[in-house]
Amino acid sequence: MQLRKATMTDFETVMEMLRDGRSSQLAERGVEQWQGDYPNEEHIKEDIQHGWTYLVQADDNQTVGVFAIVDAPDHSYDELDGKWLLDTDKYQVIHRVAIHSKHAGHGYASQLFENVISYVKTNRKDIQSLRIDTHEDNKVMQHLIDKNGFTRVGTLHGVYRSAEESYVYEMITQPRMDDN
Repeated sequence: MQLRKATMTDFETVMEMLRDGRSSQLAERGVEQWQGDYPNEEHIKEDIQHGWTYLVQADDNQTVGVFAIVDAPDHSYDELDGKWLLDTDKYQVIHRVAIHSKHAGHGYASQLFENVISYVKTNRKDIQSLRIDTHEDNKVMQHLIDKNGFTRVGTLHGVYRSAEESYVYEMITQPRMDDN
């Protein structure tokens, strides 16, 4: 599996992956996540323009998924009901993870997390933590996040949609100087 930075020529592919995630995976499981106007085309264009969107490609170069890794500050977390493991502005946030339904169940999401975590720990020494959130009813993503070593640190209330709650997680990626 490979991760490739998306360009604007990949815009429709990214949108298709997210539409599939919205309808074929979340809605069918009764999860309200992404059922409103988030994420929308403007979010995705901004992600691509900032260099935050990546395509997940199988070994045969077929695109099987997408995600964004967004630089701090992420104002979605300004009203966190909880406490960060590390109070830092040197973090990145994993957002908008989607593996296309026809490729689900093949371990691509797990590989995506493993690759991102490994890359950040090895090549981004300036990044002290990774953060991620997911809808309170998205048990599949919660399991994936837990399985990959993130710690639940709090809850967001109404950030993406007014009545929606999201669970927030963090992983420290670099040892703190006081840990030595």
